Amino acid sequence: MNLSSCRQCPRLADFLDQVRVDSPDYFARPVPPFGVADPRLLIVGLAPGMHGANRTGRPFTGDFAGILLYRTLHRFGFASQPESVSADDALQLLDCRITNAVKCLPPQNKPETAEIRQCNAYLRSELAGLPEGTAVLALGNVAHQAVLLAQGLKIKAYPFGHGTHYQLPSGLSLYSSYHCSRYNTQTRRLTAEMFEAVFADIRHYLDGPSLCPTSTSASPER
Repeated sequence: MNLSSCRQCPRLADFLDQVRVDSPDYFARPVPPFGVADPRLLIVGLAPGMHGANRTGRPFTGDFAGILLYRTLHRFGFASQPESVSADDALQLLDCRITNAVKCLPPQNKPETAEIRQCNAYLRSELAGLPEGTAVLALGNVAHQAVLLAQGLKIKAYPFGHGTHYQLPSGLSLYSSYHCSRYNTQTRRLTAEMFEAVFADIRHYLDGPSLCPTSTSASPER
């Protein structure tokens, strides 16, 4: 599967063709994962944002959603710096990799069900390469369900909720959070404290309490 030349979803491919015409300096192609090849933490988002990853070519880079994500990654030792502004800045992920359930920018940021399923083969391949014990963080319900689909699991058996944690049959450890979108953070459906609490759980799972920074929240909201 060649991600960079993928056109398996006609609506998304045609939309990106138009974006490249309208904004020739934008990346406007399927956005590849970013981070280390052998992560202890894989983060799964929804899809590239128009003026974020679709512009820069790197997940959660250059848009509002990346502000809280990269700041929290840095706080918990998964990123070398707290801000991600461009694909060629000095930021490096540490023991971490970021990908999306859908690799192409969807119109109105809403991929269709068929597109999520079509793109799931890429996520399935990414998950298959992870060893037992790897933590997977799904940002939002679509990403949560995409992980379960890629693992061949029934969605009803693993319901989404902020702060949920499931040990999957494959040996992966699935954590989920509300997406760090502008809407969720500005309406305070997701606060920095809630987001940090999920990362505190992940860091505790990976390394134990001694290496986990103290979160500003007592516990994640379930």
